[in-house]
Amino acid sequence: MSALPAIYVDRAMPPGFEEMFADRAVPVGPEAPALATAHGVIAGGSVWDGPRMDAAPLLQVISRAGIGFDAVDLQAATERGVVVCNAPESPTVSTAEHTMALLMHVAKSLSANQRRLRGHIGDYYVDNEGIELAGRTLGVVGYGPIGKRVVKAARGLDMEVLAHDPYLEPDNEDIELVAFNELLERSDVVSAHCPLTDETRGLFNSDAFAKMRRGSLFINAARGGVVDQGALVAALDSGHIAGAGLDVTVPEPLPVDHALQGRDNVMITPHIASATDLGRRRMYQAALDNAMTCLDGDRVTTCVNPDVYDQPELRFNKARSPVCSTVRSDNKAQKI
Repeated sequence: MSALPAIYVDRAMPPGFEEMFADRAVPVGPEAPALATAHGVIAGGSVWDGPRMDAAPLLQVISRAGIGFDAVDLQAATERGVVVCNAPESPTVSTAEHTMALLMHVAKSLSANQRRLRGHIGDYYVDNEGIELAGRTLGVVGYGPIGKRVVKAARGLDMEVLAHDPYLEPDNEDIELVAFNELLERSDVVSAHCPLTDETRGLFNSDAFAKMRRGSLFINAARGGVVDQGALVAALDSGHIAGAGLDVTVPEPLPVDHALQGRDNVMITPHIASATDLGRRRMYQAALDNAMTCLDGDRVTTCVNPDVYDQPELRFNKARSPVCSTVRSDNKAQKI
């Protein structure tokens, strides 16, 4: 390349992150007019549809700073010859730790105990409703990198573990893989780590919550759309589900007057599980590396729209260097 490419970053970066781009690319944005100069995008959580891509005539790659890509219109990107890729390993550690924090918060009834302490209410010892997790069963839905790290942490607490993942072969895994309904019926805690797809949208509905053990806990650090929130409210109101920890909701952020808000047995955080000191840096670094790989004409191993390479005339052939013609086609990293 004779000049550094422009990489549009769709949200304000933390201080010092510009250093990653030195001698590699010029960061632009997040103001919309900067899209006109962008050869690549580092995408946070904002929506990337066809009209927004059309505002970037030089665009060759949308590189997600994270795992999920449900906010990117893959068909629109493919039709425009734009490669879409993600960074499936980058948020693993921070998101898994946050999952365990949500679980601990709900299991130990921290919100209720803090409220009673601040108000000098009741007999703190007798009124504590915290539960012990050792010996209880954690069921993980989606046994990818995050799910596996959550299981590792749960085993450290002497919990029993199960997993459901339709894209894995049972004989190749170090955990008992079971059907979805069996996992619900056998688990004391169910933790969601699956992507948001047509198959998983609303996966945790009234039927699913009814199949869970009475008094069980539900944790979601995946995507808000995998849960029917009305069904979760009803399950909490009835006492069938004893508590929930949520880092993701619909919408985000959740309105303060939503029926899930203000409950002692529900802990909600605003989709920040991966946004730790090291987690953010790891995600931006991986997204930048992937974008530069594409712009340099090399293979992007985490491409999530491999059909883009079947286009007879690609946008990146018109603008900058070509991209390799082969990528992973199994896309397994997005299905776990």
